[in-house]
Amino acid sequence: MNCFVGCHKNLKRIYNHGGVEERSFHGPLHGFLSQCGRVLHAVEEEEGDATAGEQLQLLLQLQPRLTGRLHAACPARGWAAGGCCTQGYGTLSVRSRGKQSPRCMHPPAGAGEGGKSGCGTPRNPRSACGTPRPFLPHSSGSLRMAPPLLPPPLPPSILPSFCPTSPPRKGNPFPASSMEGVEAYGFSAAMSGAFLVSSLLFAAFNRRLREPYMDEVFHVPQAQAYCHGRFLQWDPMITTLPGLYLLSVGVVKPAAWLFGWTGAIVCSTGMLRFINLLFSAGNFYLLYLLLLKIHQKNKAVSGFQRILSSLTLAIFPTLYFFTFLYYTDPGSVFFTLFAYLMCLYGNHKASALLGFCGFMFRQTNIVWTVFCAGNVVAEKLNEAWKTELLKKKDEKISAMKGSFSDLIRVLKFLTEYLVSPKNLVTLVALTWPYIILVTAFFVFVFVNGGIVVGDRSSHEACLHFPQLFYFLSFTLFFSFPHLLTPTKISKFLLSLRKHPVRYGLITVISLFLVWKFTYVHKYLLADNRHYTFYVWRKIFQRHELVKYALVPAYIFAGWSFFDTLKTKPVFWTLMYFVCLLAVTVPQKLLEFRYFILPFLIYRLNIPFPSLYRQLLELAFYIVVNVVAFSLFLNKTFQWPNSVEVQRFMW
Repeated sequence: MNCFVGCHKNLKRIYNHGGVEERSFHGPLHGFLSQCGRVLHAVEEEEGDATAGEQLQLLLQLQPRLTGRLHAACPARGWAAGGCCTQGYGTLSVRSRGKQSPRCMHPPAGAGEGGKSGCGTPRNPRSACGTPRPFLPHSSGSLRMAPPLLPPPLPPSILPSFCPTSPPRKGNPFPASSMEGVEAYGFSAAMSGAFLVSSLLFAAFNRRLREPYMDEVFHVPQAQAYCHGRFLQWDPMITTLPGLYLLSVGVVKPAAWLFGWTGAIVCSTGMLRFINLLFSAGNFYLLYLLLLKIHQKNKAVSGFQRILSSLTLAIFPTLYFFTFLYYTDPGSVFFTLFAYLMCLYGNHKASALLGFCGFMFRQTNIVWTVFCAGNVVAEKLNEAWKTELLKKKDEKISAMKGSFSDLIRVLKFLTEYLVSPKNLVTLVALTWPYIILVTAFFVFVFVNGGIVVGDRSSHEACLHFPQLFYFLSFTLFFSFPHLLTPTKISKFLLSLRKHPVRYGLITVISLFLVWKFTYVHKYLLADNRHYTFYVWRKIFQRHELVKYALVPAYIFAGWSFFDTLKTKPVFWTLMYFVCLLAVTVPQKLLEFRYFILPFLIYRLNIPFPSLYRQLLELAFYIVVNVVAFSLFLNKTFQWPNSVEVQRFMW
């Protein structure tokens, strides 16, 4: 019975090592192996009471089905390049990259009584090893092994769980799945709690503000016209495409039919605002999935940290405020983040389609479609770049110091790569869904006569380079737990001492850009309902030289910003910077809403900070939101010669 006990214990060991984790097996195979492992585990626990005949009968029933299921799961797959593992009677046999470790211990055909003469005999390392064979009863009462079968190879994806290196774990046989379950429950609780709080705030907003406010004066009537089937009616003051209104009708109309709503409630201001509350919940979920995907290789990040960061970004003040108004921002962010997620998972057709939806909410979102395509291109460039460095036996890509010579070397490589017809064909084959969408965008711009629809007088494009400086300052303010630390400041001062010429040149260029390319929009000076009005009046208008005196702060903000991205590949950083310029510089109006998407994408891609800094960031966002909501709901004022109540907002 030694061979039987060895197989018996071996199957139990595979089970206890996590060989039947839910993440590795799917469908009937997973269910069968789980059942098999549990039964054998129970038999082992009660081995003193069960007879040998009962154990043998159990094994004879289970073993043929096990072999058949394994063959059915991976027919003719053979030994995979990444390795293959099968169950043997003495130990686990592992084949990886043409090597075998440990050597397979398998009883040959015709083993003697109880396997004593054959168990533990090494087989030829080049032959398939570990093949499970059923026990056949012999007339003498002993057990003999059946002729060997072909090895049932398993998919490479289950190697980490089927070929363990650590000793068997006791207790819960599914620790990884249990941890994932705990994280899932934690995320569900966080999302449910956030939605509950948002619903309470939503009710408070609608009690205090029943009529459309600010840009809702244009958005709400337009959506109501669509609700009544007047799809040719258009307000010329609206500058965005009708994505928000079309989606609102697509959600509200079926809901009204389903719940029997009639009359004014169907497309009321409150009902339309509720669409953004749903988008807010979707954004929370997408942020969590993006953090999970982007940082999947960082095993040091706990599930609690991922949930905490998702919650923090979901209540990002500038975005969260517009959850309770009928604005395009929550929907624009939702479709852009969804497109980014699909891009990271390699589903580029779905990503381009979602990018089109984001474009229908706000035209400038086409930049983030280019960003998704740039992710694909950057990945190919990074592969080619690493190959180039290996050929030259140069330092790794992550070892680049950011010097001017490094930049020249990267630009030279980029030019050489992109002028190759073979490389261009490869990139086009990978990014064709995005190319179609970007081409359609240029056709739209040509036919429309510009990117803006409706009133163009207040949305003229220009080269407003200081917008980049404003964005860096905005990011420094909202990410101060990560960017404004004593370590960052000391590192910046050290870099300043090491490279005074470089920073002197950057300072001169920045002063020139502030001098020649600063524009002040008429809305910025006239509309005292927005926070930007007070930022400009209290800071920039104090003195003519203030805008120049802020250049050192801009330089530090820029250095700290890119220092946190140094873990990203160089071509990803270059691509993101190009998209950042494209989405900020052409805007003449300084408005914090324009910074939401570039900030979120930046924040998603920086390394996870310490738990203390994450908690500090969350607390800061909560305080800012409380102040913003309090001002909006309670601190009202009126303009001269007007009876309308005005409120402060982002």
